[in-house]
Amino acid sequence: MTEQIDITLTVNSRQYELRVHPSDMLADVLRDQLKLTGTKIGCGEAECGSCTVLVDNAPVLACIYPAPRAAGRQVITIEGLSTEDGSRLHPIQDAFVSHGAVQCGFCIPGQIMTAYALLRENPNPDEHDIQHTLKDTLCRCGGYPSIVSAIRAAAESMNMGEPVLLPSVPLSSDPLYAVGQTHVRPDAVEKVTGTAKFTDDLTFDGMLCAGVKRAGIPHGILKSVDASRAQALPGVQAVLTAEDIPAERNHGLVIYDWPVLVGVDERIRYVGDAVAIVAADNPQILHEALSLIEITVEEIPIISDPVTSKLEDAPQLHESGNLLKHIKVRKGDVIQGFSEAELILEHTFHTPLTEHAFIEPECTVARVLPDGMIEVYVGSQIVYADRSQIARVLGLPEERVRVIGMMVGGGFGGKEDIAGQIHAAMLAQVTKKPIKILFDRHESLLVHPKRHGTQIRIKIGAKKDGTITAIESELYGDTGAYASLGEKVMTRATTHSSGPYDIPNARADCYAMYTNNPPAGAFRGFGVTQSCFAVESMIDMLSHKLGLDPIQLRYKNALEVGSVTNTGQVLRESVGLLECLKRTEECMQTYLKKDVGELKAKGVSEEIGWHADRLFAPRRLPDVPHRVRAWGLALAYKNTGLGGGAPDKAIAEVELTTKGILEVRISSAEIGQGLVTSLQLIVAEVFNHPVDKVSVLLSDTGLTPDGGPTTASRQTYMSGNAARYAASSLKEAIQSTLAEKYDQPPEQIRFIEGLAQVGKHSIPLGDTVAEMRAQGHEPIAIYEYWAPETQPLGQGGDMHFAFSFAVQAAEVEVDTHSGEVHVTRVIAANDVGKAINPLGLQGQVEGGVMMGLGNALTEEFIVEQGIVFTDRLARYRIPAIVDMPEITSIVVEHPTVDGPFGAKGVGEISSIPTTPAITNAIFNAVGVRVDSLPVDQELILEALKAAGNGSSTKEV
Repeated sequence: MTEQIDITLTVNSRQYELRVHPSDMLADVLRDQLKLTGTKIGCGEAECGSCTVLVDNAPVLACIYPAPRAAGRQVITIEGLSTEDGSRLHPIQDAFVSHGAVQCGFCIPGQIMTAYALLRENPNPDEHDIQHTLKDTLCRCGGYPSIVSAIRAAAESMNMGEPVLLPSVPLSSDPLYAVGQTHVRPDAVEKVTGTAKFTDDLTFDGMLCAGVKRAGIPHGILKSVDASRAQALPGVQAVLTAEDIPAERNHGLVIYDWPVLVGVDERIRYVGDAVAIVAADNPQILHEALSLIEITVEEIPIISDPVTSKLEDAPQLHESGNLLKHIKVRKGDVIQGFSEAELILEHTFHTPLTEHAFIEPECTVARVLPDGMIEVYVGSQIVYADRSQIARVLGLPEERVRVIGMMVGGGFGGKEDIAGQIHAAMLAQVTKKPIKILFDRHESLLVHPKRHGTQIRIKIGAKKDGTITAIESELYGDTGAYASLGEKVMTRATTHSSGPYDIPNARADCYAMYTNNPPAGAFRGFGVTQSCFAVESMIDMLSHKLGLDPIQLRYKNALEVGSVTNTGQVLRESVGLLECLKRTEECMQTYLKKDVGELKAKGVSEEIGWHADRLFAPRRLPDVPHRVRAWGLALAYKNTGLGGGAPDKAIAEVELTTKGILEVRISSAEIGQGLVTSLQLIVAEVFNHPVDKVSVLLSDTGLTPDGGPTTASRQTYMSGNAARYAASSLKEAIQSTLAEKYDQPPEQIRFIEGLAQVGKHSIPLGDTVAEMRAQGHEPIAIYEYWAPETQPLGQGGDMHFAFSFAVQAAEVEVDTHSGEVHVTRVIAANDVGKAINPLGLQGQVEGGVMMGLGNALTEEFIVEQGIVFTDRLARYRIPAIVDMPEITSIVVEHPTVDGPFGAKGVGEISSIPTTPAITNAIFNAVGVRVDSLPVDQELILEALKAAGNGSSTKEV
């Protein structure tokens, strides 16, 4: 091993003398030696910017900055911006908190340090300056508009010497005491100061690092595993293979078909399959040990797509065959419906596999306690499901496994499946030492489930007046090597494949097929992202063929109260789709009138297409006529909750402390969506209690009851209701206690701003704890909330208990010389039922739009014959701050009766219609119909050249 060298450097005004290896990076030294874990490692390849620190006041990427180069230099990390005790934030930190620029928080240190460097050099940056400086600092939560707002507010604060101005965020249309008011995230300060702990920030004495030997081939039979050389390597503490699995050999969220480790003479189904796991003293030994494990494989021809997978002569990947699920939707009589149609269109659309690209890679820490209890620390979306799967494999009762959820640096569905949890627990059980498994970005990309690639054929029939008479869908979904949540995802794609329209006759058939690609599972939108692209493209194609306005066609067929979905569900309340459409149309008109007015003032002729009364007309830019702008429109709806007859419940506890703090406990995961704030506001509302005196504890199977999975946009509704009813039960218990003592009717006891009002008495809420205990009661309530009953697909009735609705309009600019597409504006109207926290809601909408934009224009996880090409972040382009359009969020509130104060959720719906709004806008601009994602500018250019006049009607 290379000899170490001594260096002296100053970090956050403190001088350190350190011994480092010449190959060490500055990030390693900061995190491992100085324990300054606020500097995050998102990619390790200088792509994400989350590791940004300042060296001699210049921003550098610490993950590739050699530690010896820092000798004699001044280093500033995120921990060095605020006062040492965190009592006073730097204005840039304060602005990120108050402007809602913090969501999951993992990228935030990099964002803040890059912005801090900018403000040192340029005290008055404009939006272009900010975007240019932060162009390589990625935020997968997509909170770029709020980040820009925060940086500008910080600059103004620093220049004026005044506090940071708060953002202007519209409140709920009917704000209550706490619900509907704007509040900052309670975890935001930790995230902007670098003190928030993610799994990789944990250390335990004697902790070993661990890793996985992957198959590296997409399909074959494992013939041998020789780990003898790895086992003999000094510093290797354990090497385990399939024969060392204590109990059950497979894991899975719905179907147990995913091997913990592939054994000899067993089938390898994708490149990420695990064949051995290793625990070693340090990363260098670990990597050498993994390279010494030798495997031999008898390779088998692969299945690369779901259509091929369905062929009779295709290799069979599982004992049950290649078909995971055939999903069927039937409504009315489609044959009759098409016979009544005066126009029938049919077209096929394709969407690729896409990658979650959360900035925090997967990490698990496991240890065995003296009593044999297994503790697992992980950033997970479903800690109770983790516990169950770990216990099955270890052969332990579930209560002997405790899963502690850490901060989650982005999830989007990608942290629902098992990653390193079982492997870390197995190694901890064998070595009796703490184990850490940390995926690098390469391994993360290879292993975890993706968004399903699909082929979707839509056939639609309509009368000349625009009445849709029938729709038929055929979907193929690539669920990859293992089931994950593929059946559930593709069921949602199918049940939403008719779009948010009341069509009397509908038929859909979906084939969720196994392939030799990486597994596909949950991803924000949960299948509806794919089917929405297809059906909304088809609706636009129908409007053009019929010569009808795209908005009017949608008005004519859109779901409203009394409508029947394609699964036969009657919508009885909370359907704000038409209001979303109306307000989006009005906003588009306002924009267009403004633009036309400005051009007229400059003397520009209307001949280039700028007409205030033509919403979807192409418009050439006066100074660069080869750039054409146009608006596009798309509608969407998405279920809240699991639905389909699945048992859907959440359990919450609320306890009152003697200090007057109401603590909410539930296992649901905070993945950046703002659940903690929502639960705070809901419980504060019940008690009329100060929001800062409500605390929330999440995601610990040892301390918090089961809130169910953080998926299906269900947490605001489900966990919110569980917390609401638990708080109400506790409130009633306190009222009964005080009524007994003061001889007052319980209903006359009020709670106001932390006080219980009993007649003339004002009692601090915390003081009631002693009185409750004196009467033999504990100041705690637990409530098990069950969602309204739903029915399985095909059995009629309500398949879902609530739906959110959305309309988006996107304005694009297409360069007819290059085919390049730039999104300039997005209007996003969302019916969320009730806005619990408008500041958090705005962040969710902006982030959803940015993720939808990436889905449309740039994102594709490329797998060729089962071999992953997209094996590093540099090969997968997610939207950066320079891609940010102007986003106008319109909040529509049609409360649902059973939701907490009417709320339904916004996590998924905000991203679903963005893609078809963009592709419809491209057609309106240059006449090119995009039917395969992501948008290919070369194909657009070819289509334009073929047309010869800058416009085309070709599908690409």
